[in-house]
Amino acid sequence: MTEQTTLTPYDLIGQEAAIRHVVERFYFFMDTLPEAAEIRAMHAADLSGARSKLFKFLSGWLGGPDLFVQEYGHPRLRQRHFPFAIGAAARDQWMLCMNKALDEITMDETFRANLSQALQQLATHMINQDETA
Repeated sequence: MTEQTTLTPYDLIGQEAAIRHVVERFYFFMDTLPEAAEIRAMHAADLSGARSKLFKFLSGWLGGPDLFVQEYGHPRLRQRHFPFAIGAAARDQWMLCMNKALDEITMDETFRANLSQALQQLATHMINQDETA
């Protein structure tokens, strides 16, 4: 009998190197795209802390080493983002940068679509402003 290994999303995306690349490119796009100015303004001038936290979060969220939890505890994403006014436009800017970064990684198209959908749901969960008023 052979032992079957289940690949995690962390494995499917390309593990640590791929996640580091996605995070670097994500913040590159956030820092340079005029369409991302609103979310860029929510961040410190030095993005190194944000890069580190996003990398650690994505590592665990995708099924790899749970680096964020080890260092900071439970992510409590909504609580941690509550000081920022996040509406649908900010979510869409975040997703624009993330999808551009993900597009640079070679991966199965079905996996890419599922990953993008999961990130979209996560980003939508961060919305804390009603923009209909």
